[in-house]
Amino acid sequence: MLPISVVIVTKNEEINIEDALKSVSDAEEIIVIDSFSTDRTVEICRKYTDKVYQHEWQGFARQKQTAVDYSEGEWVLILDADERVTDDLRQEIAGVLVNTDCNGFYVPRKNFFIGRWIRHGGWWPDHTLRLFRKNSAHVVPREVHEQVAVEGKVGYLKNPLKHYTYTSISDYLERMDRYSSLASVEIRKKHGSAGPMLLVVKSGSMFLKMYILRRGFLDGKYGFLLAALYSYYTFLKYAKTWEKQDN
Repeated sequence: MLPISVVIVTKNEEINIEDALKSVSDAEEIIVIDSFSTDRTVEICRKYTDKVYQHEWQGFARQKQTAVDYSEGEWVLILDADERVTDDLRQEIAGVLVNTDCNGFYVPRKNFFIGRWIRHGGWWPDHTLRLFRKNSAHVVPREVHEQVAVEGKVGYLKNPLKHYTYTSISDYLERMDRYSSLASVEIRKKHGSAGPMLLVVKSGSMFLKMYILRRGFLDGKYGFLLAALYSYYTFLKYAKTWEKQDN
């Protein structure tokens, strides 16, 4: 048995959730916080755990912290519905937790974008802090792109989570509108304002960073599409910040 508590937040994830749960079915505990899904998400989750709770949406960070609060194990792994724990990662986690002085671990993610594994542009190894001692960490309250803060030493695992991200450009654009609005709120909290020059500089530098500096061009047209889409996302979040300044 995998000696961890796995926590997942869901909302209408019937397409993804079963494969995610299968990948951690041997975990000591699985916690699901569902935001009142209207599809088969809850039904599927209850095949794998009786710890399925429903809460109104509180935002990404608060929802995930709620899931962590429900957990009872010493170690917690935050898993998204579109992610999978591989056999190699499972074995590595089981081994490393036997004797460690770390309070958290960064896990690399292998990202799947429109039918292709992305290897450049900053999308590999894409380390994210997901495994941690419950009593030594918390989810930082942010509007979007939530992060886990750990007190004490952190390490890095070698084997990746598989992340089945955007299935199409339309899928990306649909979610980008929501995420850019949340990111705009975060920008206003931290910086207060944004002007037209910032829109141009930030979006242009994002494209150059992903496509040139992080060698996204080596992923062919997919690397170009990702760099362009992230540049547009960056433009949108600062444009929405600028928009609010006139209201």
